[in-house]
Amino acid sequence: MYPNLYYFFKDVLGVEWGWARMLNSFGFFVALSFVAAAVVLTKGLQRREKKGWLKPKEETIIVGKPASFMELLINGLLGFFMGYKIIGAFMVAGEEGMNPQEYIFSAQGNWGMGILLGLFFAGLKWYEKNKQKTNKPEERKIRVWPHERVGDMTVMAAIFGFGGAKIFHNLENWNDFVADPIGALLSFSGLTFYGGLICAAIAIIIYSKRHRISLRHLVDAFAPALMIAYAIGRIGCQVSGDGDWGIPNTAYAAERDGKVFLADSNSFAKAIGHNPIYVLREFGTADPKLIPHAAFKAPGFLPVGLFAYTYPHNVNSLGVPIADCPETEHCNYLPLPVFPTPLYETIVCTLFFVVLLMLQGRLKTPGLLFSIYLVMNGVERFLIEKIRVNTRYEGLPFQPTQAELISVSLMLLGAGLLVYFSRKKIPTTDN
Repeated sequence: MYPNLYYFFKDVLGVEWGWARMLNSFGFFVALSFVAAAVVLTKGLQRREKKGWLKPKEETIIVGKPASFMELLINGLLGFFMGYKIIGAFMVAGEEGMNPQEYIFSAQGNWGMGILLGLFFAGLKWYEKNKQKTNKPEERKIRVWPHERVGDMTVMAAIFGFGGAKIFHNLENWNDFVADPIGALLSFSGLTFYGGLICAAIAIIIYSKRHRISLRHLVDAFAPALMIAYAIGRIGCQVSGDGDWGIPNTAYAAERDGKVFLADSNSFAKAIGHNPIYVLREFGTADPKLIPHAAFKAPGFLPVGLFAYTYPHNVNSLGVPIADCPETEHCNYLPLPVFPTPLYETIVCTLFFVVLLMLQGRLKTPGLLFSIYLVMNGVERFLIEKIRVNTRYEGLPFQPTQAELISVSLMLLGAGLLVYFSRKKIPTTDN
């Protein structure tokens, strides 16, 4: 596992760059997923614009004005924050015991770099506006195409998606939130995909209505973008070991260095007996019969890690200590090997992404592609929940997880929309 890129560079290149501790592996892949989604969404919108399905919107702008005080202030504050916190964090990243997350949310920072970068950002804004300044500012009408708004939509999706993911995660893990509300809200770990999807979707819908972008064509363009973003994001879960894994695979047992081997009939009970604190904290019981598990031996032609993994050096330091670990942090592994479900989701969602790309050139009725995405997403998540460790609602019939309830709702919604759009003749240029 690589909780941050420091461990990756150390393992692959044999170098120890302290600044790389600031580059969280999960965050890196989340950022990469947003970039990939933005590229796919842009291409999808441009394709629909060329077919005449999406139209530009005329807007009035004022050109030739100098930079306002508020513009200089905002840019200066942004530059100050980046210098004070971000660059400041990189400058102390190599110090012993330095915790990037605690540093970011503390009052610590580099005043010199903050002031310097603040002045630099404000100066850039002043220079940019001064170059465009005219004797008399004038109004101009411009046409803005939907694909030119992808940057705004990406930022909105990131902000509302992260907020929604944190809210839904804390609702799902209410006891942990009550025990440490500040830590739960500020932690980089603990994100619920469906919470992010729902909140980001609401924000994008409102945005599309404001700018008169056809919602049906917009969501169709979003379908493959969301699927590939999810696939890449799950790579981050797998690489960092953020706790989003499956139930124990009792066909295997773990050694003290985190490696797995074929287990016998007593290995599961022995592992539980040797690690009671971890087992009780993770599952709430030490009874082997009450702990969700399955036994599946890997086919000879496939790596064992595809079916049983201990997530050594995971980012949340969950599990028990690794024997003779040379590091000062992230030195734990799972004593009960689990199914690496993020890896499964990456594989399945990448295949679904290819299918959606193939379908978008064949489906003419707007809304159908997104309907198919909803069904695919719901089916994939519902099935993966069967072998994932997740909080269940004990008071409801069948004791479902939050993700199962939402995935079933998405499947039903997608199926209903498929029937509706298939029967109703909707013009492709309808807004």
